[in-house]
Formats: sequence, structure tokens, C-alpha cells
Amino acid sequence: MKTRISLVALVLAVLGLTFAEAAQDGKPIAVGQPCPMFRGLESTKGTMVSLDDFKQDVLVVCITCNHCPAAVAYEDRMIEFNKKHCGPNGKVGFIAINVNNGEADKMPAMQKRAQEKSFNFVYAYDPSQQIARSLGATRAPEFFVFDKERKLVYTGAMDDNMDAGKATTNHVEKACLAVINGTTAPASTRPVGCGIKFDSK
Repeated sequence: MKTRISLVALVLAVLGLTFAEAAQDGKPIAVGQPCPMFRGLESTKGTMVSLDDFKQDVLVVCITCNHCPAAVAYEDRMIEFNKKHCGPNGKVGFIAINVNNGEADKMPAMQKRAQEKSFNFVYAYDPSQQIARSLGATRAPEFFVFDKERKLVYTGAMDDNMDAGKATTNHVEKACLAVINGTTAPASTRPVGCGIKFDSK
């Protein structure tokens, strides 16, 4: 019974029915456009994080939330990606930014989740939701890959199947390697996840 309920919740999340989805302020960011500036976002480790803190050749920005089944489904893959490509000597920087403001998405819950899963990436909170609006993000998780000049090269889903066992192509990895190797990255795919619940202005 629990499995069935979880599957239903996941399907609803993917369809965007678990959160009220709202239009972002402007047009979605296009390939070649610069990464919007973000400054002073609090991380689960108590540090303040800004765009300028990332010096790697590639930067992955993941707009996400804390408890959505779709976001949770990608946590292990994000951890593995960071083990493989990030870290002190890695060429890829990675930040996950939670933009939802429900109780299950606020900092105490984020810190608990990060500790439980031993997140090896920066997990930050943007209660203003401005970074998601500036990027034109609509889903959680939604991934944005930027090159050394912090120009967008890819946006969309992490891979081609929410079921990790069925995923065959990691779009984010391909985009990062394309930047590092000087080849062409895939431009975009359809993001799959929960609709972001934007606060009313």
C-alpha cells in the first residue's frame, strides 16, 4: 500500500499537481545568456554562498526543493555526480538551491535532509525565489549548466528517466564534459519535476 501511495505522489509531482505552478517574471533564460547573480544565500552548513564563490570551469545550478518526490528521486544521482566531477580538484562546481517556502522546505528541514543524506554539494536556500525567477525555472529539480564565462550551455532535466535504473543518458554530465572538452553540448531538454510554488507578490 505504501508503495502504491508513493507512486501516486510521484506521478502527481511530475505532473505539477502537488504544487501550484506560477509564471516567472520574464522569459526563460536562453543558451548563451549569463548566469543571474546570486549573493549571500544561506547554506545548510551555515555559510553564505554567492555566484562568485565558484571558480571551476563549469557550474551546475540545480533549482530544487526539499521534500518533493521528484527532487528526492534525484538526490542520490546528484551525490554520485559530485563524487565523480566535483570536489577540491574537480572542474565542475555544483549548487542546489531550494526556492520553496513551505514548512517542509525551510532551512531546519533542509539541514536535516542534508545530514541524513550526507550531501556532498552546496545546498542553499533562496526564500526570495529571485534566482528561480531570473533563470525562468518552473520545475524542481531543474538544472542549468554554465561555462567558464558563466554563459548558459544547457538547461533541463538531469537525465532521460526519473527511474534511476532506466536512465541511459545523463544530459547534465554530457553538457559539462562538452564544456571541458570544447565540444557541443545539448542545448535543452524538458525539465521533469514538481512545479515550483512561487509566492504571490
